[in-house]
Amino acid sequence: MLYDAHIHLSDPEYESEIGLIINSMHQIGVKTCAVSMDVQSSNVTLELAKKSNHVLPFIGIHPEKASDDLDSMVSLIEQNAKVISGIGEIGLDKTYTKNDNEFARQKQVFTKLLDLAEKHHKPVSVHSRATLDEIFQIIPSYKIPGFLLHWFAGSKKQLRQAMDLGCYVSYGPVSVYSQDKQVLISLTNKDRILVETDGPVRFSRCFDMKSAHPSFIPSVVFCISKILGMSYGEAEEMLEANSKQYLGI
Repeated sequence: MLYDAHIHLSDPEYESEIGLIINSMHQIGVKTCAVSMDVQSSNVTLELAKKSNHVLPFIGIHPEKASDDLDSMVSLIEQNAKVISGIGEIGLDKTYTKNDNEFARQKQVFTKLLDLAEKHHKPVSVHSRATLDEIFQIIPSYKIPGFLLHWFAGSKKQLRQAMDLGCYVSYGPVSVYSQDKQVLISLTNKDRILVETDGPVRFSRCFDMKSAHPSFIPSVVFCISKILGMSYGEAEEMLEANSKQYLGI
């Protein structure tokens, strides 16, 4: 079984074809960590998870949506703690803030949701664009079973810090044609690598600017196998083991 560690199945762009997507996930053997953006999309994610055991629901507030009702999200997590697979997408991102107060609100939301992840022993899927240093300062305060820095885009030094802190990092379809990403993959601890699509993000080159789909995952696995000098089957086994360890299953 392969795992897409980060995809937004609740995004409206998928709505018209969600049945086909779920069917294809069963056909090709891919389970998805379906992350959410806010309370509304979290409810959609929870409903999708009822349709297939290949949809692993993650609920939370994305830093872009930091003004969303935090109390409602806390209640939603508490009510569904036995159902959800994790908490996400959560994190920090200054590009969505206009001033220090808005960034402080992001931190408030992020740390509260980390508190809940620790309380309920849930993995987290973390957005860290240009805020890795701030997040690295926060991580040691929590005991969270699986801490994923999704779409890792840090420096080599920051990658080493992430490894030292026991984080997982995930790489997506861009790795197929990005030399920078391929270098990072080669430097990542093998037991900390996950793969994702971050759909419905669109990718160029061989993906022809189509919305990312779980069916893209085998291409990412093949890319990683070549970078690490493994057979496809060996990479698949490694990534399945990593994904299960991250999810605590």
